[in-house]
Amino acid sequence: MTNEPVLRELVPGVYAWHQPDGTWWINNAGVVHSGGETLLVDTCATRRRTQRFLDAVLLATSGAPIRMAVNTHLHGDHVYGNALLPAETVIVAQEATRQGILADFILTDTPPFWSPTPAWDIEAVRPPTVSFEDSLRVTVGSVEVQLRHPGYAAHTRGDAVAWLPEQRVLFTGDLVFHQVTPLVFMGSVSGALRSLDWLREFPALWIVPGHGPVLEASSFHAVLDQHARYYRFLLDLVDLSQPPLEVAQSVSLGEFAGLPDQERLVLNLHRAYADARGEELDLSRSLKDAVVYNGGPMRCAV
Repeated sequence: MTNEPVLRELVPGVYAWHQPDGTWWINNAGVVHSGGETLLVDTCATRRRTQRFLDAVLLATSGAPIRMAVNTHLHGDHVYGNALLPAETVIVAQEATRQGILADFILTDTPPFWSPTPAWDIEAVRPPTVSFEDSLRVTVGSVEVQLRHPGYAAHTRGDAVAWLPEQRVLFTGDLVFHQVTPLVFMGSVSGALRSLDWLREFPALWIVPGHGPVLEASSFHAVLDQHARYYRFLLDLVDLSQPPLEVAQSVSLGEFAGLPDQERLVLNLHRAYADARGEELDLSRSLKDAVVYNGGPMRCAV
């Protein structure tokens, strides 16, 4: 199995950019090409990875202009590459995502939680200039693209999917992690669990997760079922008499032990604890505890 990224055409004019192995900062993205113009679903974390993505897009679309880019949520692996898009490209996101990108600090002051430290080679974030609350319909040539927010926090507060109803292709962003440990510490564990039923309502034939291999309809529900078991596992672990790190260190991961990025258990528990207490998440504390659980900085291969 190759670890090289690949631009895969799912149906005519609709592509998934899959970057193995989908761990920290290594995301998927998407392309919709019709009528001589292109829409992107997300970018990538670093200049090197984003430029490789854009080169593949231009080759596949014969240099068609990138008219629009959609950010599915605020995390840098999906949005830092915005800075490399043409000046005329319109960037769109849910409003909470736009606000989150504006508040980003990791790009310019990366904390020492990953090893090696990501080589962004990007000077500043480029935020969306168009935002929506619940949904937005856009067209690329003759292709309709529906942008939808579930209506509550899940992976983050501003998650959006890109749904192509005619082609039956669904870009989920990080509402779905395939063969990678899910991450919800900047959203809601209960909201992420709730979002799974929402995702099941889309009659998709092809599903592009935020991380991990592309899914077909035949396997999508099994992956959602595994997510549901993981989120219930997290909620069952909440014990406010013990700190999240101690709880994480005392339990077996069971069926989830084979997934990479196991230290996300600590981050996700910090979110579950914060929600149970009605408090804001201590982002720095949760990341420091994840490093302790991991026995050192978290693996980063960007």
